[in-house]
Amino acid sequence: MSFFRKLKESIAGKTDAVTKQFKDGLEKTRKGFVEHVSNLMVRRRKIDEEFYEELEEILIGADVGVNTVMGLIDELRAEVKKRRLSDASELRPVLSEKLVELLRGEQDNSLNMSQEGPTVILFVGVNGVGKTTTIGKLAHKFKSEGKKVLLAAGDTFRAGAIEQLEVWGTRTGVEVIKQSPGSDPAAVMYDAVQAAKQRNADILICDTAGRLQNKSNLMDELNKIFRVIQREIPGAPHEVLMVLDATTGQNALSQAKLFGEKSGVTGLVLTKLDGTAKGGIVVAIRQELNIPVKLVGLGEKMEDLQEFDSEQFVHALFAGLIEEELIEGEEGESDSSEQ
Repeated sequence: MSFFRKLKESIAGKTDAVTKQFKDGLEKTRKGFVEHVSNLMVRRRKIDEEFYEELEEILIGADVGVNTVMGLIDELRAEVKKRRLSDASELRPVLSEKLVELLRGEQDNSLNMSQEGPTVILFVGVNGVGKTTTIGKLAHKFKSEGKKVLLAAGDTFRAGAIEQLEVWGTRTGVEVIKQSPGSDPAAVMYDAVQAAKQRNADILICDTAGRLQNKSNLMDELNKIFRVIQREIPGAPHEVLMVLDATTGQNALSQAKLFGEKSGVTGLVLTKLDGTAKGGIVVAIRQELNIPVKLVGLGEKMEDLQEFDSEQFVHALFAGLIEEELIEGEEGESDSSEQ
């Protein structure tokens, strides 16, 4: 069975709504990346050095990352030799298969949930990446699953941060635990953890400051928050999610490297994937950081925050090619049956 057919069948059991969200959210990347790859394969039927060079440029242009691209091209060369491929179009499913492998990795993409007591999810990331919006969307997701959710307004330094979280609290019908602006974030976390325990909340989602006077201050503040949460709920926080803006491309990768080193990040959230043609940054981040991508923002609606799924991601990118191949396969089967 062809790889594209297997990929189509592997997502068949997943909801059509989620499949559509991935396809719609990755439309710009599909046009900016896959269409360029397809055009290259039409223009250059032969797999030669010039073909590899152009493919390399397209992949780097989609923000897949130089190191990842070099490794990927080497793997494609090996597969071409092994399978004795000569026509460029034969590389489509091979490239797709390699991308799924790169994105899947060995780590679990699912959110770690507490078996007992409230699950505490701590959000970190610089200002302006969509952290508060992501918190609101995640609260909506959990609430729609029937879970009791609380929010903690731990970003007490940025003007309007508490009010912004309260807007999301009102919108989703979720209570926000807060103190006045400028308060000690660790004190807010203490109040929030106590409230979560007293009210039998299933999920406590905590916002944190994206910026203080310097990086050292920010890390000290985060460490203090960690200590308070861990003291009150052993094993918490169960997830530390770093939010990155996909539209910033390689800057997002640099941010993740700087921020992720010392802040105990367990997973990444990539926002605004629908707003960029360079969705290849997901591949670069997945390869260059030993941290799984757990959630992706595929649009502005509340339902557009989805758990990351490598097969859905690649299926959404290559949707047009998959349909083409399946139609060609069916036509080939019907022709052979008629003879």
